[in-house]
Amino acid sequence: MGPGDLSAALAPLPRESDPRLLVGRETFDDAGVFRVADDLALVQTVDFFAPIVDDPYRFGRIAAANALSDVYAMGGEPLTAMNIVGFPDKKLPLSVLTEILRGGQDAVHEAGARIVGGHTVIDEELKYGLAVTGRVHPDRILSNANARAGDLLVLTKPLGIGVLATAGKAGALTPEQDEALYRAMSTLNAAASKAAVELGARCATDITGFGLLGHALHIARASDVTLHLAHADVPLLEGAREALVAGFATGGAKRNAEWLAGAVDWNDSGSDVRALLTDPQTSGGLLVALPPAQAALLVERVPGSAVVGRVSARTTGAHIVLE
Repeated sequence: MGPGDLSAALAPLPRESDPRLLVGRETFDDAGVFRVADDLALVQTVDFFAPIVDDPYRFGRIAAANALSDVYAMGGEPLTAMNIVGFPDKKLPLSVLTEILRGGQDAVHEAGARIVGGHTVIDEELKYGLAVTGRVHPDRILSNANARAGDLLVLTKPLGIGVLATAGKAGALTPEQDEALYRAMSTLNAAASKAAVELGARCATDITGFGLLGHALHIARASDVTLHLAHADVPLLEGAREALVAGFATGGAKRNAEWLAGAVDWNDSGSDVRALLTDPQTSGGLLVALPPAQAALLVERVPGSAVVGRVSARTTGAHIVLE
């Protein structure tokens, strides 16, 4: 579901009020955070979707990495996970489900967490994901709402997952591009999250279905700041721009761009830049806001990361300015 439709669906619902609820849905953060003790809070999230690749094991790993990412985006440590499955039992053999669950379990175990159960339903379309519970110290939460003027923005994975996955379904990727795409989607954000927390970061989000600009907008609004993105500095997966030129744009990017209307000053950026910055990502990287010295250290510690922008005090007009 696009961000505009989701916002409209949630708008009529009353907001929760509980002092133990440290992070709720109001800031469109990546997970909920609930305090259970002075030094302990639970991080809770859920995510599932239809296959983005054909290989069942790889699909399981990618879906699990994507779900776990929400805990990392809050600065948390995953503890337990529960499988969520929609399975077309008349169309696919059970061996496919076994491989999906094996891939998910391997990713969860790599995160140091454990699968503790789950729920399955018969569905016309295959779907898989996880409900994840993690932990975080209440004083070390990474939140959309904590960006400050003077911070730099670090992106920890390159963009282009959506267009490349679309090209991959059409058999238009080289074996090398296909492998790089899988590595990007299956790599956990654990190291990036840990480094950000150790460097004193207080603001982060993971880049998933709303694209880089969609998730950046959540930071800008929740923190009441303006974000300046240097689009030429945004790292891209190899072949992403070529796949876009070849016509492998995603419908999700179009919905994201429509939702961003009025919130982004595009300046003279071309249509390819706009498409890539709104491209929905599956298990994308973290976007972290932190002071310049710490940003430089984060880039040193997380391979493939880059400084992609800066934070200024809120100005009138657009929440995000492309430079």
